[in-house]
Amino acid sequence: MSRFARFAAVDWSGARGRRHRGIAVALCEAGAAAPRLVMRDRPWSRTEVLDWLLATAREAPTLFGFDFSYAPPIVGRGAYLPGEAVPADAKGFWAYVDSVCDDEDLGAASFLERRHRRHFYFGAADGAKADFLHHRVCELAFNATGGGKASTLYDAIGASQVAKASFAGMRLLHRLDGQVPVWPFDPVPPDGSLVVEIYTRVFIRLAGLSGRKVRTLDMLGRALAGLGSAPFTARAVPSDHETDVLIAAAGLRAIADDPAWWAPEGLTPAIARTEGWTFGVR
Repeated sequence: MSRFARFAAVDWSGARGRRHRGIAVALCEAGAAAPRLVMRDRPWSRTEVLDWLLATAREAPTLFGFDFSYAPPIVGRGAYLPGEAVPADAKGFWAYVDSVCDDEDLGAASFLERRHRRHFYFGAADGAKADFLHHRVCELAFNATGGGKASTLYDAIGASQVAKASFAGMRLLHRLDGQVPVWPFDPVPPDGSLVVEIYTRVFIRLAGLSGRKVRTLDMLGRALAGLGSAPFTARAVPSDHETDVLIAAAGLRAIADDPAWWAPEGLTPAIARTEGWTFGVR
């Protein structure tokens, strides 16, 4: 019997505004049934995702995975934002980000663009991009396994940047404090729901596929089969965001009951407090 009754994956967004086409949510139950998309009659807002998470967490023990970085790197440089007076632990930093951002719908663009502008790369005028490419221990571990070059949340340009999404996500994580634990910053509870960080490419690899994205129903079926899941049926090919979360939800279900994934070799108590870890990397 699985520790969790349900598994949910969320592709997050740091875009401006109240509604975000880049947000996708998938959910599956314990067992082998196909994951399904959780849809709204209009694009999700970040606040709606928070409300949905809290309601779903109360209904049944659910493992939630969000695809953004839960904290900046700190091990390599000794500070999240060197030279700035900000907290040096993740939970304190989440509270700080939430307190200084007045962007709508849990946004955090102002954090990068105004309050701490010098720490983020927006283009050639900021100097050499390589000077901004700092990574957490878990990202270095993923890269070392041949996972590819993980993104850094100090890079704020390009379609694949995770900077704004991650800082917006930290505002959500702060709102979960005392309501739903977040691993590894909180210990895994004996029962109830839990939130973990995910990287959707991890589950595409675990499914046996080598690419970065899944863009056909045949590839989606192969990925889900590789994770022990029944196929997803649809008349049209889901978007990249949707295939990512469908695979990730099935991937969470496939590995959640294996203790090895909860104790990666590089995860020390200090890293658990400060940088966190991507579930599925070891």
